[in-house]
Amino acid sequence: MSESTVYLSLGSNVGDREANLRAGIAALPGAGVRVTKVSAFYETEPVDFLEQAWFLNCVVEGETEVPAPELLGKLRKIEMRMGSKKLVAKGPRLMDMDILLYGQEMIDSPELQVPHPRMHLRRFVLVPLVEIAAEARHPGLEITAAQMLERTEDRSQVWRFDPAR
Repeated sequence: MSESTVYLSLGSNVGDREANLRAGIAALPGAGVRVTKVSAFYETEPVDFLEQAWFLNCVVEGETEVPAPELLGKLRKIEMRMGSKKLVAKGPRLMDMDILLYGQEMIDSPELQVPHPRMHLRRFVLVPLVEIAAEARHPGLEITAAQMLERTEDRSQVWRFDPAR
């Protein structure tokens, strides 16, 4: 099987968020992802479920031979090993990992939708994605990440994380 470029969104709003993201990124090679780029970390306002702490988010670009459904399973295992529990939908979590894009594949199954079905609606995904891959194309919408960010109606706050703050 040939390698595919994959874009993953990582987020945390429980515990040491920065350490959680770094641990998640460090675990990716064990899941079969060769990390090629990592965005800056971004402080992001909660979306949907608002009564929770702000998130720290980033986007990772990688290369993998692991098929997307299998990769999703490996990402869920990383989340579980790290102790993440999704007690409330869209709620607080120690680690959340999502597949945004997997090459130019389009997958629509009960377990996995690629491209991520809400990526074009989320500044917390698009800002870090544009930082590292502004020209990455959404195979369904047939527009770039930069165009998705330009067009999104999401006005939630997203700014580059400053650990000194």
